[in-house]
Amino acid sequence: QLQLVESGGGLVQPGGSLRLSCAGSGFTFDYYAIGWFRQAPGKEREGVSCISSSGGSTDYAASVKGRFTISRDNAKNTVYLQMNSLKPEDTATYYCAAGSGIVCSGYVPSTYRYWGQGTQVTVSS
Repeated sequence: QLQLVESGGGLVQPGGSLRLSCAGSGFTFDYYAIGWFRQAPGKEREGVSCISSSGGSTDYAASVKGRFTISRDNAKNTVYLQMNSLKPEDTATYYCAAGSGIVCSGYVPSTYRYWGQGTQVTVSS
């Protein structure tokens, strides 16, 4: 059965760090670019970061550049999102998604083929 499962969310104070994981199964994981999205209550889903199938190319939204780092381990079918210097505005449900190809091509949700169920990140003192 095809699955993407996120983990690693939680409650953290401003300035703190979290590492999210996205584990894939049931499909050829290293054929797909993987994106991270987030959605806060009352807001649209927004793209956060993306990594190509090989891991050789990455992209970040302006709001997280310099604070978040995306990486992948294809031997473990897992993509990571290291989030540092977290801010209250980073609070959201974070989703990973498998793109339609090997390279990142933007953050239009409909262009991503498979989605995880999400993990909650709350940044608050």
